[in-house]
Amino acid sequence: MSLVDGLVDGRTVTLVTGASTGIGAEFARQFAARGHDLVVVARSADRLDALAARLREAHGVAVTVIAMDLSEPSAAAELWRRTNELGLEVGVLVNNAGFGTHGDVADADPQRLEDEVGLNCRTMVGATARYLPQMRARGAGAVINIASTAAFQPLPKMAVYGATKAFVLSFTEAVWAEERNSGIRVLAVCPGLTDTPFFERAGEAAAGAASGAAAKAFTRTPEQVVAHTIRVLARRKPSFVDGVANAVVSRVVTRVLPRRLAIAVSGRLLGG
Repeated sequence: MSLVDGLVDGRTVTLVTGASTGIGAEFARQFAARGHDLVVVARSADRLDALAARLREAHGVAVTVIAMDLSEPSAAAELWRRTNELGLEVGVLVNNAGFGTHGDVADADPQRLEDEVGLNCRTMVGATARYLPQMRARGAGAVINIASTAAFQPLPKMAVYGATKAFVLSFTEAVWAEERNSGIRVLAVCPGLTDTPFFERAGEAAAGAASGAAAKAFTRTPEQVVAHTIRVLARRKPSFVDGVANAVVSRVVTRVLPRRLAIAVSGRLLGG
């Protein structure tokens, strides 16, 4: 049995936010294949119901569907309340829900930017803070927070998204240090371009930037990202960048280039 298989038992479940598509749906699939009972959370009840039916049939696991808007200010508290009402104890928490917007801040809808911060940061913090105490009491568990390679440098045209992912990375690594002797694994995942609907939601210009030949050379699949995450989770690392090319750019190039040049390059890549 691997470490990941031992993170849950018959009393606990794995909770995945943003589970209706992309990386979140793949986390649900790979954990279900390992026998984890699940709670899947996203806005689209139809997509969650379809995913839950497939996972129940394929793997014989219990799957609880919670359809809700996680960008609401009270989302984490409401999610906590609903899992408690259902008698569900979370052994693995995957904070995957998030979105990005493309364009100048001055041209954006302020409410949408605030919702982006709320979903990417506030709900992630609120869920982590609510589910960690139960994990501490058991002396086991895992929190997986999805950051991004966007965390390593400012992103003109996606300024809020880049800033929120820098927050996710910093927050997660700090919590990793707090929990390193508690038996809880805490990990920030930093994917680069991934073959998901993310850029379609971010906007047409962002989708175009992500579809170029150079971008495609860096693009990974959700299957690759999640499989890599499960391998790294056993190593007690606070964070990792998915994909060799992404790791070189994020961990090395952004530290070597002068800050102004790194910002300019990021802006050009995103249509700035």
